[in-house]
Amino acid sequence: MDYVRYVADTGLAARAAARAMASASTQLKNAALLAAADALEAERAQILAANRLDVQRARERALEPALVDRLALDDARMSAMIDGVRQVGTLPDPVGTVTDLAYRPSGIRVGRMRVPIGVIGIIYESRPNVTADAAALCIKSGNAVILRGGSEAIESNRAIAACLARGLDQAGLPGAAVQLIAHTDREIVSALVSSPQAVDVIIPRGGKGLIERVSRDARVPVIKHLDGVCHVYIDASADAAQAEAIALNAKTHRYGTCNTMETLLVDEAVAAGLLPRIAASLIAAGVELRGCQRTRALVPQALPATEEDWYAEYLAPILAVRVVDGIDAAMEHIARYGSQHTDAIVTQHHARAMRFLREVDSSSVVVNASTRFADGFEYGLGAEIGISTDKFHARGPVGLEGLTSQKWVVLGEGQVRA
Repeated sequence: MDYVRYVADTGLAARAAARAMASASTQLKNAALLAAADALEAERAQILAANRLDVQRARERALEPALVDRLALDDARMSAMIDGVRQVGTLPDPVGTVTDLAYRPSGIRVGRMRVPIGVIGIIYESRPNVTADAAALCIKSGNAVILRGGSEAIESNRAIAACLARGLDQAGLPGAAVQLIAHTDREIVSALVSSPQAVDVIIPRGGKGLIERVSRDARVPVIKHLDGVCHVYIDASADAAQAEAIALNAKTHRYGTCNTMETLLVDEAVAAGLLPRIAASLIAAGVELRGCQRTRALVPQALPATEEDWYAEYLAPILAVRVVDGIDAAMEHIARYGSQHTDAIVTQHHARAMRFLREVDSSSVVVNASTRFADGFEYGLGAEIGISTDKFHARGPVGLEGLTSQKWVVLGEGQVRA
């Protein structure tokens, strides 16, 4: 098959749809989203059946448990996906918003207007909810989207995409605004990321290997994060009950997510009193601990941590633990080993909390809460399209505003430049 031609044709249809979406009213876009959510609800049983087939095939292929967990849908995850689509329909529409409008000495008024990016390419693995999340955000932000999910989720993705197409059709919007590439050959990814005539930006969601490959081969801008090496630092002033609850939730709420804690840092001043208690709760939950020498002196069950453990994104019930000499040592560790994704401090000391917020250079920095809150839904953005650790355009969870650009607008009354 000529994948270059296929991508070109898909992109041509997406470009035409993007022009229509850019001029679509908020009312029409919301109608499409609500109709799509209704279709997902109506097809719940069929989507779950398709997903069971995908999960069965994944297990037969002996995929890693973390990937299977990301792939699997149940009633709760299905409901969250439907609620996410509906929530996007209730969010303010950023398109057309004019900000910073100000008079200049010439009498003209200058401001900036939010506009859609155009055609978004999403390349993702496992999670079938991305099909609905990405499509919903692209519809609301006035973009067209080309979706290329992994082969392991093909049946789920087809069933979900059909519901999105039904919603667009019912609202009178172009079906090509959401296109799912049904071909699973990896060559099509290379064709897509090297086709600036087809897409304006690529957003990869998946394992480090996929994101590195997309970033290496892309000829269009990429919004991405490579790793989720997230830390929780327990300060000397931390409330003990808060520290235990946050550490347990940050690690065990879900193992296979990018905002799961992978390293626990504990101030030496409170380690003897707090760490054995927190370690006992983690071990009881089935977490394997890998610790530094000071950790192992307090928690004999911990295995020795290697240098590689401090860099590791386990996506599994494994946790690296280090006892540190205060906040400076904690922030130094995060700067050296972290991935600029999400890092948290547990403290009752206001000045240290403010230092942590200012000095930790991550896309999300958290005080006295779990790292698991670092996603678009919890931040009020609606269903996120991804998380960016880049520093340009979009950073952190990428919602509607991250899928728009800005253009300068000038309002005059006949002025000419002298």
